[in-house]
Amino acid sequence: MTTPITGVLRELRPGRRSAVALAAAISAATLLPLSAPQLTRRFVDDAVAGAGTRHLVLLALAFLAVAVAAQAARVVTAWLAGRLAWDGTNRLRERLAQHALGLDMAFHGRHTPGEMIERVDGDVVAVARFVVAFLMDVVASLLLLGGVLVVVFAVDPLIGGALLAYCLLAGFGMARAQRLAVPTAARSRAASAMLFGHLEEWLAGAEDIRANGAGEHTVYRFHQVASSWYREELRASRIGSVLLASTGVAFAAGTAIILALAAWAQQAGTLTVGTAVLLFQYTLMVRAPFERLIEQLRQYQSALAGFARVGDLLARRRALPDPVDPRPLPAAGPLGLELDGVGFAYGDDEQVLSGITLTLAPGETLGLVGRTGSGKTTIARLLLRLYDPTEGAVLVGGLDLRAADPASVRRRVCAVTQDVQLFAAGVRDNLTLFRPHADDDRLRAVLDEVGLGPWLAGLPDGLDTELRGVSAGEAQLLALARAFLADPGLVILDEASSRLDPVTERRVERSIDRLLAGRTGVLIAHRLSSLSRVDKIAVVAEGRIVEYGRRADLAADPGSRFGRLLDVAGVRR
Repeated sequence: MTTPITGVLRELRPGRRSAVALAAAISAATLLPLSAPQLTRRFVDDAVAGAGTRHLVLLALAFLAVAVAAQAARVVTAWLAGRLAWDGTNRLRERLAQHALGLDMAFHGRHTPGEMIERVDGDVVAVARFVVAFLMDVVASLLLLGGVLVVVFAVDPLIGGALLAYCLLAGFGMARAQRLAVPTAARSRAASAMLFGHLEEWLAGAEDIRANGAGEHTVYRFHQVASSWYREELRASRIGSVLLASTGVAFAAGTAIILALAAWAQQAGTLTVGTAVLLFQYTLMVRAPFERLIEQLRQYQSALAGFARVGDLLARRRALPDPVDPRPLPAAGPLGLELDGVGFAYGDDEQVLSGITLTLAPGETLGLVGRTGSGKTTIARLLLRLYDPTEGAVLVGGLDLRAADPASVRRRVCAVTQDVQLFAAGVRDNLTLFRPHADDDRLRAVLDEVGLGPWLAGLPDGLDTELRGVSAGEAQLLALARAFLADPGLVILDEASSRLDPVTERRVERSIDRLLAGRTGVLIAHRLSSLSRVDKIAVVAEGRIVEYGRRADLAADPGSRFGRLLDVAGVRR
């Protein structure tokens, strides 16, 4: 059974050749340092025995060559480990981004963009650092430690046993310390994600914050969130510092004990001076891996927290189930629309929609009117299958959207809202939303169709010009151009012209008329004058349709709600 953590590790797994090269580099970085003390022992013993200068110089040069080679092996190991770690975490980052984009709107409503950026990027960076540290300071250090114990046991079993007992005690202490350290690191990562989430919201709303004098409150909230993160980070840092200091003291005592045993054995005549020096060097080599492990404990803590958070994100599943046998919507022409007894609630909240029943023949248009919060936008979200109804069914082209192929829904159903998202990219990419589109003539024709031909002609690099400083009207027309390019069978317009001046609104309205020609349309509008083109009207109040019929009939009925709304708005019936 595949778990989220297994999926994370699978993304980090290197290829066979890269793994072999890394294993060879780690082996060299382990064996070369183990051979250096052997040269030291021979040098000391030969010097005590009165060996010649030439012989000692050759031993010294051999020691120098081994030391340089060991350092070179460590550099190669670091390079290979870094490259493999970043290759793997880049794959993991892509998978996380794809998975997050595939989750439904209910999930994204509970998590801020800043939090998701921290989850997809910040946690993955912590994992990448850990992978490098694991290969460099855990795997290599453990191999070195094992090699040292084997050699010391071969030289003197008594000292080897003492060193083994000491290493076991040190490892036990580190394991106990890790249980204390990891929860603090997890809390620190969570506080960091919260800080980034708040920062994203504040920066996105900077204009409103300044205009409404909310700067002081925003700064106060920033200090609250930042201080929470600081406290958690400080607590984790203190634990790490205490562990590092305790390890230093413990290893100083252990080194002194091993050195005393080696000196006693040398005095007893069971060891040579060179062997005593060898044991001392190996004892120092034991200390170095443990200290490196402690130094990397913070990254290990962050990585475990990152693994847990990444695994948690990958474990999230869409609330919208994929159809077992997906069927495509009709590939061409306007799509019929039917809402049959639709009800909906966001999570465990109270019912937002109840008993919504509507029917649109292919090519007909519907206007949804009602007060803010009455449920109009929720209906639009159901038509796009951003959510599934909790009651009833939404049928498009005669097919229940829950049984429709999601890709065909995205191709055949299009939405244009008042909030247009433009990207830091060229005109072409903003029109195609980064999908491949070879026909630039088609893009130019679409821009001409929405009245942006002269605007395009004035751009320095044409379709390659990066969008900057686009007006609200131009942005809205670009959104309509995207809809023209998609050629959908059902168009949903949610307050598409509500924020525009009268001149620009007329341009947008003309483009909307051309867009709706030969297509089924659902228009949500507070400006009732923009609904003069629709065939039917549905008045929504408190999640229910309180009036529904053909626009002409409702406008002519003096007692209709829609007629009274027209009178209040000063719009001719």
